[in-house]
Amino acid sequence: MPHCLVTGGAGFIGSHLVERLLAAGHQVTVLDNLSTGRSENLQAVADHERLRIISGSITDQPLLTDAVRGTDVIYHLAAAVGVKLVAENPVHTIETNIYPTELLLRLAVQGGQRFFLASTSEVYGKNAKEVWTEEDDIHLGPTSRPRWAYGCSKAIDEFLALAYHRKYDLQVVIGRFFNVVGPRQVGNYGMVVPRFVDQALSGGPLQVYDDGSQVRCFAHVSEVVDSVIALTESPAGPGRIFNIGGDQPVSIRELAEEVIRRTDPSVSIRYLPYSQAYGDDFEDVRRRVPCVDRLAETIGRKPGMTLGAILDDIIRWKQEVRSRAGS
Repeated sequence: MPHCLVTGGAGFIGSHLVERLLAAGHQVTVLDNLSTGRSENLQAVADHERLRIISGSITDQPLLTDAVRGTDVIYHLAAAVGVKLVAENPVHTIETNIYPTELLLRLAVQGGQRFFLASTSEVYGKNAKEVWTEEDDIHLGPTSRPRWAYGCSKAIDEFLALAYHRKYDLQVVIGRFFNVVGPRQVGNYGMVVPRFVDQALSGGPLQVYDDGSQVRCFAHVSEVVDSVIALTESPAGPGRIFNIGGDQPVSIRELAEEVIRRTDPSVSIRYLPYSQAYGDDFEDVRRRVPCVDRLAETIGRKPGMTLGAILDDIIRWKQEVRSRAGS
């Protein structure tokens, strides 16, 4: 069975991917510095005989080179993520997201690994279309607004990956994630669903930024991981970009109301200006809805779990975590 490297493997999505790969019989190496990932995310498989965990940063070139050696597939998920983190530290975002990706691509050309590059819906920027397709124009905001550093850095990652595919025939697949949610996700870096659930279970209020009319789509991490593996293994994947996410839009206000309905109907909503949450220079995207036709045509399926089922799973997990912490 293949030997897979998962950068960021102790993170939210990465840990679910690691578990799935191990269950499929793969040998897995994880590289993570635990800056946003957590060791407890891998607790269930930490002693697995086919798992090797390397503690360190993807910016450490010798360490990264060692981690790649002997592998067959690279899943590159490590990145600076989260709107809050990106807005507060754009230098870290740019350095973490660009230079290690370039090094990994060079190493993969030398070693012949298949390569999955995790990208983001942020690369679309402020595209005004109702639904975003993979060939749409990028419309980023001004460089004076730090939040666009993330989308720009990941767009450069995509340009690099596709250039390596064209020049060296590197078998690289790019997946743009749209609001992936599920157990193990934390709200520390601006992730809205775990933040809402935590606030609701604590008695509220739920803090909705601006007026709550922003539109998003949510996908359960289990379905996203399934899509990532299927795309990486598909002969139709290399050299292409895929939106990966749910395609059922919901406003943030509606999301808050649904969380309240499923936890505690007495909880209230508090509306908070962006300036108080992220600073005066923050700029948001009002609507983010993917077209996932290319994904469905390539692997024969797309994330389809309902928002209600997704929230129930997250609420159940959060309640279990709180129960263990209180015992």
